[in-house]
Amino acid sequence: MLKPFPANTPALRPAFLLASVLLLSGCSLLSKNPIDDASGNGPPSFELEVEAPSDVRELLLQHMELQQYRRLSDLRRSELSRLLGAADANIRSLLGTLGYFSPTIELQLIETPSGSDTPRKVRVQVEPGPATIVRSTQISFSGTNAEDPSGRGMREGIRRDLERFNGERFSQSAWSNAKNEGVRRLQNRRYPTASLVDSRADIDADLNEAELRMDYAPGPAYSFGPLVIQGAERYNPAGLIRLARLPVGEEYRQTTLLETQQRLANSGYYDSVFLTLATEVAQPGDTEVQAPVIAEVREAKLQKWIYGLGVSTDTGFRFSIDHTHNRVPYLGWRAQSKLQLDQKNPLLSTRLTSLPDYSGWNYFVGAKAAREELADYMANSATLVAGRSKSEDKIDRGYYLQYDMAKAQGDGAPPSSSSITLNYGWTGRYFNNPTNPTRGYGLGWEVGAGNTITPERKPFGRMAARWLYYLPLERAEGDTGRRSRLAFRANGGAVIANGNTVVPITQLFLSGGDTTVRGYSYQSIGARTDNGKLIGGRYMASGSVEWQRPITVAGNRSDWEHATFVDAGTVTDALDTYTVFVGVGTGIRWRSPVGPLQADLAYGLETKKVRLHLRLGFNF
Repeated sequence: MLKPFPANTPALRPAFLLASVLLLSGCSLLSKNPIDDASGNGPPSFELEVEAPSDVRELLLQHMELQQYRRLSDLRRSELSRLLGAADANIRSLLGTLGYFSPTIELQLIETPSGSDTPRKVRVQVEPGPATIVRSTQISFSGTNAEDPSGRGMREGIRRDLERFNGERFSQSAWSNAKNEGVRRLQNRRYPTASLVDSRADIDADLNEAELRMDYAPGPAYSFGPLVIQGAERYNPAGLIRLARLPVGEEYRQTTLLETQQRLANSGYYDSVFLTLATEVAQPGDTEVQAPVIAEVREAKLQKWIYGLGVSTDTGFRFSIDHTHNRVPYLGWRAQSKLQLDQKNPLLSTRLTSLPDYSGWNYFVGAKAAREELADYMANSATLVAGRSKSEDKIDRGYYLQYDMAKAQGDGAPPSSSSITLNYGWTGRYFNNPTNPTRGYGLGWEVGAGNTITPERKPFGRMAARWLYYLPLERAEGDTGRRSRLAFRANGGAVIANGNTVVPITQLFLSGGDTTVRGYSYQSIGARTDNGKLIGGRYMASGSVEWQRPITVAGNRSDWEHATFVDAGTVTDALDTYTVFVGVGTGIRWRSPVGPLQADLAYGLETKKVRLHLRLGFNF
């Protein structure tokens, strides 16, 4: 027969015991840690032996109240007998958390032979009996917005998801999860003040069946109001509100709030950011509320210096100084400057960026001077750029005017040249993790058109594209649940101009190295001049296929992966004459605290040499 019981019903028999187990939080039944050594430091006063199925035995050995009395060395037999009298109820309470409510329990106190480590042994024999099965789950909604048409899909989804417990074995943890899951679903979207107003477990002790009932109160439906920044002193809050891109007027979503918080935290203007929805503005009887979002911030320093040391198999040892000024006097823009000294590409650069306007676009200007090793030539170059850009969660785009000047040095070097171009670039990143992806794809392209200025004025165009795709494979690796994957990469570019047009050498293409074709040195794949010198070419293409497989240790997942890859690429000045350079190899990947570390050994089929390639971090 079906018997509902209130939460404070004493556990006088198995049927009554269940209700107390279900309607209590469970925390009073399960101690957080074993307490063998809770009292005393002497030898144990009795040995505890539990005979039961493994899950029951583990639970009892960890949480049974008898455990805390074992270290009482002066525990007398009469006191132990009294404790055994209370142990039956304690064991039944613990078994109830696993869904067993009609167990057979036998407790024995056995005197041990003289000379034993303990004078007595307590043997606990448990036959848990049939497990209680969830027969039905009834979900109801009451109060404000209980029948909100805009929330109908969410309510149906909660009912559908919680009904999956039907037919499952009842347990305290599953019951708690079921109650909390509905609250989380409501609070994560539209109803941040939702609550569980009533929950009940009706138990049929004779049939070992449970009927679960939950009643939720959605409360007012919230939408985002204006963003209010508290703690702003140095930086213009209006510009940073635009940078945050909070969708004012849209339905509340917890993920949107967290994304807005992350954008402010990543802006560089704040050392800490914490966003909350001001739900207290709601009045009794309100069904819809537009609530402001409060941003409590601690601002970053006006200026920041970063000194760095690094090494790369492409460019050798590197020393860098980065300086950021978050508010340039009289202009209010951010200035980011960099001095980099390395063996192949020393440079000095600066870039000034405004805060975004109401459409999300900002202005920028920049300059760079560099000395670059470009194949068989050294080149001194300068670049000036000015334009507008817009960054969103997954897409970056921008258009800009760029001036380039390059002067090559070396035997048979091409003449110095300069150009000016109007360019547009677009990059989309659709990865599951922006710093260490395992699935998803990225796509980027740039296109530009303009004129050379020196040595003579001639039109030309330049375009480049790149693509990266991670394809998880269906088969899981071992018992870890982590899947191997294939990584596909492709790059291409072209300079469109007449054959006698002298384009700046920095606008031509080179390949080879860590991020293009492994097995070959940095920028060692290019076109050839008439005297056989290596130089950048007008056309470039490269691709890669890599199999990434998790490494397990004793069946456990680790932060290491193994990779096997094939790279191929070419650079040429003529589409009908080219050589494809192929590299094959293997390597390891480590998910380090500072980002993914990649170490590869690759063999170049053209050079017949093995090269080591090291790379830290992910960038697309």
